[in-house]
Amino acid sequence: MKYQTILYETRDQVATITLNRPERLNAISRQLIEEFGQAIATAEADAGVRCVLLTGAGRGFCAGADLADPSRGDTATRDAGAALDKYYNPTIRRMRAMAKPIVAAVNGVAAGAGMSLALASDIAIAGKSASFLQAFARIGLLPDAGSTWLLPRLVGEQRARALAMLAPQISAEQALAWGMIWQVVEDANLMDEARTLATKLASGPTLSLARIKQALMASNGNTLSQQLDLERDLQRELGRSADFAEGVAAFLQKRPAKFQGR
Repeated sequence: MKYQTILYETRDQVATITLNRPERLNAISRQLIEEFGQAIATAEADAGVRCVLLTGAGRGFCAGADLADPSRGDTATRDAGAALDKYYNPTIRRMRAMAKPIVAAVNGVAAGAGMSLALASDIAIAGKSASFLQAFARIGLLPDAGSTWLLPRLVGEQRARALAMLAPQISAEQALAWGMIWQVVEDANLMDEARTLATKLASGPTLSLARIKQALMASNGNTLSQQLDLERDLQRELGRSADFAEGVAAFLQKRPAKFQGR
């Protein structure tokens, strides 16, 4: 499939999706979010893809929704929820439910819904010059694309309220200290570090990684007893997998495991 606002390539079982509107700091147009959703669906359906790497072209990761996008029409003033229903929400749901890990490499600013895309990824790393901003309150809106659900779980309710209501721009180091992201690296090393991480995940026990995602997502709505039952059921499945047998054999033979994701 040919895209106009993103770049999509696969290498070493990793699908790299690059938001590609650098002249607008990769601000999200209707076309970009639609193409991004299609790319996520493509990576999900491709058996040759075992991990997804998400980043932005140029100086920024993503500046949020493009308020100057002519295809917005009247939705900004009449029904701001319509675009969420049609484009953003299905994509965020797919990212969180996807049975493959998603790594976000945050370069430059991640603002608004762009920050939401980074938070919706499984593991986010950032360059030292990166920054994060929940800009919605600055224009009279509330955080969307999952941020009101993701932020409290990552940074705690008090910080989430302040980030949403005061809309400060915080550094990558602050985001790391608050548990919003996994790692901060030198800007020049960001993509190499991100690719190394994504390749490691792609070569790992991807069935196990999928069930880890499933269990962690379910934990938000489960009681402890329900979560214990889910762990039992998922562990029973994994205990019968070829990857578990390979992992045990590799451990006993003191060699690297060769996981197949089954």
